[in-house]
Amino acid sequence: MQIRPILSALRHHRLATLLIALEIAMACAVLCNACFLIATRVSAMDIHSGVDEAALAQIKLDCDDCNASDLNARVLSGLGKLPGVQSVSVINAVPFGDHAGTAGITLDAAGQHSGGVVDFYAAGPGSFQALGLHLLAGPLPKQDDFQAIANFLPADAPVWVTRALADHLWPDANPMGKEFWMDKSHFRVAGVLEHLARPGGGEGGPLTREWSVYVPTQPGAQLSGNYLLRVEPAQLRQVLRDMPAALAKIAPDAVFDKMASRSIGELRDGYFQADRAMAGILIGVIVALLLVTALGIVGLASFWVQQRRRQIGIRRAIGATRRDILHYFQIENFLIVSGGIALGMLLAYALNLMLMQHYELPRLPLYYLPIGALMLWGLGQLAVLGPALRAAAVPPVVATRSV
Repeated sequence: MQIRPILSALRHHRLATLLIALEIAMACAVLCNACFLIATRVSAMDIHSGVDEAALAQIKLDCDDCNASDLNARVLSGLGKLPGVQSVSVINAVPFGDHAGTAGITLDAAGQHSGGVVDFYAAGPGSFQALGLHLLAGPLPKQDDFQAIANFLPADAPVWVTRALADHLWPDANPMGKEFWMDKSHFRVAGVLEHLARPGGGEGGPLTREWSVYVPTQPGAQLSGNYLLRVEPAQLRQVLRDMPAALAKIAPDAVFDKMASRSIGELRDGYFQADRAMAGILIGVIVALLLVTALGIVGLASFWVQQRRRQIGIRRAIGATRRDILHYFQIENFLIVSGGIALGMLLAYALNLMLMQHYELPRLPLYYLPIGALMLWGLGQLAVLGPALRAAAVPPVVATRSV
């Protein structure tokens, strides 16, 4: 079928054609960016924590007047005796919990070469095994690796870094034995971990969400009140349910923080609740947008079929088949949608640039554009199919009687 007669017909309906093309362009721009935002949210929720989430929980206590060493001793001893509890250790933070050790590091003592902002896990004896961390290089922490805190962290300590952080700090080099500094604290890499997400769900994007450092630390005045509990997975829910009563006996002078004292799985769910809600809203926006676009195409095509009954009848009378009429409306719709998509791709990138500037989102990958185009082409053909079939069903005799 020749395209020129179709383009000539569209020029006689410039306003309606332009409005539908603009609607499709806006749909393309929003669709591409909404799909990208959904994929970004889903990717963030799929982060590998690096710990045994099914068996771990965080217990948090507040006690301003407590002796830190005494509180730690009572909690470690008391909770360790509860049925189902495999180990209890002191730690400053857990994945998907609150930040407690975020700081900038440098690759030299003078502080001239920045290594970025990382999260330090200051953790007591037993915590490494309790977390279930997977070693890629180096030995497990030994008893004499656990150092006392000088200020914020130990002044000189061996540390275990994630592979993501090691690749960032020393690309194409063996990280074992490498050194870095945080203010006056000096660290030496004693091992490399496969994964360990930063507290707070690994904020900062896929490149930095595993910039974590495990620091063996002796519990004391600056490391108390936050505990890592490893429990038999089948008993974890029951242990947490009984925790307030148990702590009322073990540490009656401390306040149990119920909101922060949850399993790692619950902390993950709570942290990503907003992301799930946002993804759901964006899916709703996409569905509504596609529905409105489809209704617009159906409405315009139905209007044109009604207007062109005479022309359709004449074409049928001179030999056009039903398939010819059907293809005419399908090709006409394809041309309108294609024009809208071409404009929509430009609008999609303009919208993405605005989101990058105001919300620090990454650049829209190019492959989202053909995905959006295919969805809109398919939607256009489905939407025009009903009116086109009605047009193809117009009998020549009935149409020519209206002349």
